[in-house]
Amino acid sequence: QVQLVESGGGLVQPGGSLRLSCAASGSIFSINAMGWYRQAPGKQRELVAGITSRGFTNYADSVKGRFTISRDNAKNTVYLQMNSLKPEDTAVYYCNLFPRTIEYWGQGTQVTVSS
Repeated sequence: QVQLVESGGGLVQPGGSLRLSCAASGSIFSINAMGWYRQAPGKQRELVAGITSRGFTNYADSVKGRFTISRDNAKNTVYLQMNSLKPEDTAVYYCNLFPRTIEYWGQGTQVTVSS
């Protein structure tokens, strides 16, 4: 059974930081690249960052230098460290496989950047 459980979101002021976590079921995590995606109100879901099973990373231009994706294979968990947050980072953040997603999506975690 596939499980993707995101956590760590919240309300933060511009310039602040948050660390998101995604606990994935072992069946899909161990051999797959994983990604973080986000969807802002009225916009399509977009890729934020991806990481292969070996740790190679890929970032959207809008977050390069501010966000860092990482994974702990022993814990079946992928993280997204977000620094220097901007109001335009406000969205619901999801994790899924990368670059091709599966139909199942978790509930996501809301990130709101506002003063």
